[in-house]
Amino acid sequence: MEKIKVAVVGYGNIGKYAVQAVQAAKDMELVGIISRSLKNDIEGVKVVDSIEKLGSVDVAILCTPTRSVEEEAPKYLKLGINTVDSYDIHGTIFELREKLSKYAKENNAVSIISAGWDPGSDSIVRTLLEACAPKGITYTNFGPGMSMGHTVAVKGKKGVAGALSVTIPTGTGIHRRMVYVQLEEGANIEEVTKDIKNDPYFAYDETHVKQVADINDYIDKGHGVNLVRKGVSGMTDNQLFEFNMKINNPALTSQVMVSCARASMRQNPGAYTMIEIPVIDLLPGSKEEAIRHLV
Repeated sequence: MEKIKVAVVGYGNIGKYAVQAVQAAKDMELVGIISRSLKNDIEGVKVVDSIEKLGSVDVAILCTPTRSVEEEAPKYLKLGINTVDSYDIHGTIFELREKLSKYAKENNAVSIISAGWDPGSDSIVRTLLEACAPKGITYTNFGPGMSMGHTVAVKGKKGVAGALSVTIPTGTGIHRRMVYVQLEEGANIEEVTKDIKNDPYFAYDETHVKQVADINDYIDKGHGVNLVRKGVSGMTDNQLFEFNMKINNPALTSQVMVSCARASMRQNPGAYTMIEIPVIDLLPGSKEEAIRHLV
């Protein structure tokens, strides 16, 4: 079987784990890492600053900040290369899907967006539970744990040298954001706090900002979710479903992205969220093998 040729774009928290996940996949070949900050090859993996320097690539896994996806993905789609990203701003996912779908269809490529665990694999669970109980309410309770999207957003603020955003569930899908910041010399904590709380990532949640001397004393990449749906199956009330997991955040995000890279090779041109993709397409091997194993 010809292996899927994969490039990892970015080598931060997610990129490092994505490299491992691609290397562990028997049906994939890691052709290189695209990074402007890395200057040397890593563990035998070629590092370049442009995808044109890698030769043939089937899929680019975008391990870049969420807010760069809208700009980055079209660069690869225009070259006919499939893309996978972990865009996590829930309120604008549909708009991103529409924009990238245009580029993908024009260049015979596939873009799978918001491919992490939430949005991503949790979205699939929510969809399944709503099918099981069409009427009802679903509560998604995150944490406690490190939110990568929120943390990256804080790191980008003026005056911030290092940051950690921890999500604390308070129940019924409501969360508290505990933000720890190490400031650059001369930065003002009141100004930084105001900037953080005005950011769309934090504007709708209870947010507390605390200054610390060394952010490395606080970093823990663990996270989790408790997903609950209470609803009605047919005309029968009080159907209760619960899904729990505790995970290493970047490791799971990158694994889901790598599985979606595989699935991208099995879709028609266009952009997709994970709930639109047959779950069997995320798995290696033939569909027949998966059916025998899982059904």
